Amino acid sequence: MLDEGHPWPLGAHCDDDAGINFAVFSAHAQAIELCLFDASGTRELRRLALPGRTGDVWHGRLRGVDVGAGLVYGLRAHGPWEPEHGHRFNPHKLLLDPYAREIVGRFDWRSEQFGADPVQPRLMDRRDNALHALKARVIDERPATGDVPEPRPHTPLAETVLYEAHVKGLTMRHPGVPEPQRGSYAGLASDAAIAHLQRLGVTAISLLPLHQHLDEQRLVEQGLSNYWGYNTIGFFAVEPRYASGAGGLSPRQEFRAMVRRLHAAGIEVILDVVFNHTAETDSTGPTISWRGLDNLSYYRTPPGEPGTYDNLSGCGNTLDLRHPRVLQMVMDSLRHWAGTMNVDGFRFDLAPVLGRSDDGFDPHAAFFQVVAQDPLLGRLKLIAEPWDLGPGGYQLGRFPRGWLEWNDRFRDGMRSFWLGGASTRGEFAQRLCASSDLFHVRGRTPAESVNFIAAHDGFTLRDLLTWERKRNTANGEDNRDGHGANHGWNCGAEGPSDDAQVRALRARLQRSLLAMLLLAQGTPMLAAGDELGHSQDGNNNPYCQDNPTTWIAWAEADEALIAFTARVIALRRRLLPLADHWYSGSPERDGLRDLAWLRADGQSLTGDDWRDPSVRTLGGLIGAPGKASLPLLLLVNAEAKDSAFTLPAGAWQALLDTARAGGEGAWHGTASYPLAGHSVTLLSRVPPLP
Repeated sequence: MLDEGHPWPLGAHCDDDAGINFAVFSAHAQAIELCLFDASGTRELRRLALPGRTGDVWHGRLRGVDVGAGLVYGLRAHGPWEPEHGHRFNPHKLLLDPYAREIVGRFDWRSEQFGADPVQPRLMDRRDNALHALKARVIDERPATGDVPEPRPHTPLAETVLYEAHVKGLTMRHPGVPEPQRGSYAGLASDAAIAHLQRLGVTAISLLPLHQHLDEQRLVEQGLSNYWGYNTIGFFAVEPRYASGAGGLSPRQEFRAMVRRLHAAGIEVILDVVFNHTAETDSTGPTISWRGLDNLSYYRTPPGEPGTYDNLSGCGNTLDLRHPRVLQMVMDSLRHWAGTMNVDGFRFDLAPVLGRSDDGFDPHAAFFQVVAQDPLLGRLKLIAEPWDLGPGGYQLGRFPRGWLEWNDRFRDGMRSFWLGGASTRGEFAQRLCASSDLFHVRGRTPAESVNFIAAHDGFTLRDLLTWERKRNTANGEDNRDGHGANHGWNCGAEGPSDDAQVRALRARLQRSLLAMLLLAQGTPMLAAGDELGHSQDGNNNPYCQDNPTTWIAWAEADEALIAFTARVIALRRRLLPLADHWYSGSPERDGLRDLAWLRADGQSLTGDDWRDPSVRTLGGLIGAPGKASLPLLLLVNAEAKDSAFTLPAGAWQALLDTARAGGEGAWHGTASYPLAGHSVTLLSRVPPLP
């Protein structure tokens, strides 16, 4: 039996009276049908027109002896087929509910999946695709009696160290993870994986997309897959390919168990989410869900051209968050993952799309306003990738207060300064101090700059020092894909080398760059594998490499580098050398400036010193560290030659020296420090004898 039900919440929801309420948004449809399937999703049993319509929401409540969790269903939308006007309704195509919690079936790139006739694209394709279409399975999400909110670590931002990882890549080759669990949510929650994260001292793991996604047709035809997952098909569904099935758990249950275990270990979970586009691609793409339900509402189109798409994502389409129902879908998805799935924050791919009005990016756009006032989302860690592919798409530093932003100026500035690119001490100091030129001037805090040397997109840290030319031919794009300007240096030999000097230089530079990342002002983000020397063989865009190229080779891990990384993170946690407030250079109570900059001769950096690209040695005298009780001195020598650095008055003790394989500080003294080339040293003033 199907009665009118109610228009909220959107999607399919079990109620307390043995019923399921269905609610679907479509402003331009003329009718919406609910299609019921057998448990396998291969046989269509019934079609029922949703009888209720409230505003632009179609709804109905289904009751019966066979109605409940586990029901498999799809949708058909009736309306005009007028592609030139932006309407692409085709009732011959079964549609996936945008609010599906669990997706049934595996998408095959068959011609029936496309709404338009393959020969005459202006005509509707009338072949039914139900057998091969993705369907939704109803999940009962009502909390059990006595359920209490699960605790979260709630790590303060100033103490946060991010670790960007791929669920599969992190554990697929880890010998300590039980073999059936490798590459899965259960694998990430294993004792061995958690022990490594705790050993490092990271506080939050930032996971590449785990919304269910599709592999693009081109990749499938080449025998590849979208390993990174930036091609969403289900904003509410857990990606099932990373579920081990351990303990008979569903993917959703295994994901939640992973979050609980990480939380118990004091580690927050942040999800990379993709709300800038969907897997339906451009006007030639398949009709899977949003396109068939209400193309003109869900997607942005150029002014006066409703038959095409704005492509601000580079993936063929752009979701239109100017529309209140599209914005609602995004917000409902975020609340689902933060509330039901208990994650601690989100990293937003191509985030300027979320704030684009008719006139470009607006930091006061509706999306940012509704997130700010939300009692759940407003308390989480929100991280923007602050660029997209549209006009004026580079917006670093312009997101609202409280948002964190990936700072590629830190990445490029550090690489250039250390690896021989165009740079100066002025540029270096600016990036080291949370890019105050971008964040301070807009009333932001230093911690809102997410600093990174490497991320999933680009060379790994080891490859940055091994290859100067990308080696992406395995991606099937004739090496045209990936960044061309990497600001790297191969240390004198392209590719792996047996030369002891080259290897030693690469090892020292890895340590120095890691030290810069972890001691800098701002929030550091470590790319998984950089702490143990992971290489992708020079591929700087391995988005389609689900194989040992991207799976971390734990058997080849550099144990000394792991120990070094843990040592620096521990120093950061104990001392926080650069505090989470802006420095002014003004004197403190003991006469020292809160932060002063020195040349190697001990004199203050002034005037042309900041702009001279030929000198890359400097010191930062930190009179007001974040946690240390005594002044700290950070010495930097990005040149090849050693330098005798004149120290400020008093006795000093080395806490860290990247010229040493373990990074140990083994020096006490006054007057001058023997600062090795390509190295970083952190010293603490020794208190005077009583």
